[in-house]
Amino acid sequence: MLKGSTLKALDVRILRSFIESSCQQQSSIRHYANGIQRTYITFNDLRNKSRSYTKKELVGYSMQDMYSVVADVSNYHKFVPYVKKSHVHSRDSDGFKADLIVGFPPLNEAYTSRVTLEPMALVKSECHDGRLFNYLLNEWRFSPGLKDIPNSCVLDFKVAFRFKSLLHSNIANLFFDLICDQMENAFIQEVGRRSGPPSIRSHVLTSKRS
Repeated sequence: MLKGSTLKALDVRILRSFIESSCQQQSSIRHYANGIQRTYITFNDLRNKSRSYTKKELVGYSMQDMYSVVADVSNYHKFVPYVKKSHVHSRDSDGFKADLIVGFPPLNEAYTSRVTLEPMALVKSECHDGRLFNYLLNEWRFSPGLKDIPNSCVLDFKVAFRFKSLLHSNIANLFFDLICDQMENAFIQEVGRRSGPPSIRSHVLTSKRS
């Protein structure tokens, strides 16, 4: 069994490795029309194992365009950052199960999610038995966009999870906003590859992190 001092040394090396491997990713933080997205970490963040991120955004693609990409879980490994494997099975009338391997150094997690589908309206993925976390939720809701622009819709995007380890929570917290933003962008870019240019520029309506 590892002693406390050895575990602390391992924790430091893990944090250092993660920060060094992610330095380049920090420079790619998305620029919005009203400025640069910034992340502020508070003392309470460092004590909290739970994280959540929500965003409402108007995009220049139809509900069908967005839904078809987000529901295409079997191909996530081809276009979603940090997803190394995505295998769909156990289909039924409400959705399916998906085996996923998600990782960014030094964290890697293999887990099975229950994916619930409501055609053109909802894609919800939940896991309650992860090795690193107690709970993981990814939820996409799609609603009509501008009345005079059929090829538009409003996305409600949510990520929520609770880590089992405070260490892993703090590692994720360092780049949480960036990772969520990269994930959402990856889906919109994939829609662009399949459906062509957007009808309008995207507009972030609300955004919240906790």
